[in-house]
Amino acid sequence: MADKKAPATGWPVANGEYVVGNPESCVAVVTLGSHGLDEAAIEAGAAISGPCHTENLGIEKVIVNYISNPNIRFMVVTGSEVQGHITGQCFKALYENGIGDDGGIIGAKGAIPFMENVGQEPVARFQNQIVELIDMIDSEDKGKIQQTVKDCISKDPGASEEDAMVIDLEGKAGEAGEDSGDGFAIEGIPTVSEPDLEYVKKLNESLDYKVGLITRDLGLASGVQSESLTGLLYGTIFALVFVAIPLILKIGL
Repeated sequence: MADKKAPATGWPVANGEYVVGNPESCVAVVTLGSHGLDEAAIEAGAAISGPCHTENLGIEKVIVNYISNPNIRFMVVTGSEVQGHITGQCFKALYENGIGDDGGIIGAKGAIPFMENVGQEPVARFQNQIVELIDMIDSEDKGKIQQTVKDCISKDPGASEEDAMVIDLEGKAGEAGEDSGDGFAIEGIPTVSEPDLEYVKKLNESLDYKVGLITRDLGLASGVQSESLTGLLYGTIFALVFVAIPLILKIGL
């Protein structure tokens, strides 16, 4: 029987939309943009299964939950690909290439494939812990998913040599139960990242500029229309005067 280790206290440590099975199972399943597949994966023996729609925070939560359970050694990526985010392809790129110095997933094709809260060390741990990523992207065949889960279980290599790694989604990493040195963190409750105020400021400035342009264009259009109406009015008055004068002179005579 394969050796097993205790996952982090309160596992899964990051909240989300998922179904939890046997924490000693070696298989975890991501169902991308599909729903209704998770129960089938759990019934087949998966440790955890759930959808993942975003190529940044969504992937981060998956990573956090996987590396906090050293028993998970296989990852099955299935379900319909998420358009725009292309989350399935981003998972594959992350597993194969890791992330760059800027936190971007190397080779990812999603809209914003950046790991803002999970750094190089947790990503490397994920790459080393998962011995195989099974690509079943765009498949919603429950029978095939269950068979894949069972095939992985049949070749369970046992838990990873390293103990559970717990991170708080702000990039502070440590072994399970280890003090990070920056106060305390409650396992299972992810913290909220600070808003990017500089980005918000630039966005507001851009919006102010665009509103100014629109206001100017409307003003010019209004001025042209006003001048046109004034010219039409003067023309009408002059026409009436030129017609009226001969009539008045004729009547007077």
